[in-house]
Amino acid sequence: MHRDLATPAPAISILIPAFDVARFIGTALDSVLAQDFPDWEAVVVDDGSRDGTAKVVAARPDPRIRLLRQPNAGVSAARSLAMAEARGDCILFLDADDWLAPDALSRLAAALDAAPGAVGAYGPYAFMAEDAGPGDPPLRLKSGPFPAGDILRHLLVQNLFANGGHLLLRREAVLRAGPFLAHLRYGEDWEYWIRLALQGPFVTVPGQEPLLFVRQRSGSAYHRMAHDPAAFAPAMRAIFGNPLLAERLGVSRLRALRRRSEAENAWIIGRELIRHGEREAGLARLRASLLAAPSPKRALLLAAAHALPVLPRPLHGPFTAYPG
Repeated sequence: MHRDLATPAPAISILIPAFDVARFIGTALDSVLAQDFPDWEAVVVDDGSRDGTAKVVAARPDPRIRLLRQPNAGVSAARSLAMAEARGDCILFLDADDWLAPDALSRLAAALDAAPGAVGAYGPYAFMAEDAGPGDPPLRLKSGPFPAGDILRHLLVQNLFANGGHLLLRREAVLRAGPFLAHLRYGEDWEYWIRLALQGPFVTVPGQEPLLFVRQRSGSAYHRMAHDPAAFAPAMRAIFGNPLLAERLGVSRLRALRRRSEAENAWIIGRELIRHGEREAGLARLRASLLAAPSPKRALLLAAAHALPVLPRPLHGPFTAYPG
């Protein structure tokens, strides 16, 4: 499907890659249709789904929703196709199994409009159970604090964003950054946010109410890969091999940031190993992370991780085991 150049460009393009998400994408699209900011388009790319995803999209015949189809090529390729078709002044990447708060676009747009020099705006989000829906209580709320301004150094240490659904980006910055790297199967969004942060500052959305509700699915890439050290390697090579980073930060500073990033990755791997039932391996990773990058908060968390066998499940916090 090609652009209708006779139609005025919308303010915001919402780009939704979709693969076998018939169970969830209706909720995502309904949250877009419920926005109090009406000047949007949604570009859905069905990435070779086999479960009727396209039928769920077609059942919502709003002209602002466009459906594209491609043979299965992965989320990066689907996002890049949607980017090529987007017409909006700003872009938001919404995962097909998540949903937006009704005022998400208006709050994001107001924050970005108030900062003409900013590349993007972002704000609070909530993690939800896999079978949750609008109105259900969150598993966990991330309401801040969020760094603003030049966030490049923060991003190099860790991915600040749950995903692109609570992040509104200026179209020109997205075009300058180019497509997602199709060969990355994990961390592809993190690498992309860093390319955007090289271009300029970010602003944050006021308030603590979530913009985005992130569904924690057992089949997600994070669930499948975040406990595997090898999964981080391709993204790390792509990120720290970017010559623009050395030009901006200098070689020695970049090396120091990479060491901190590796310590952060070790913490994530350790936490996820524990959540997958591999407690001893996970504790070893947590200890190595804390040794490389000491933190009082993480020292307390490590103590809690050691005490998990005697703690009731409600107190397991970030180490709570996955169901099943």
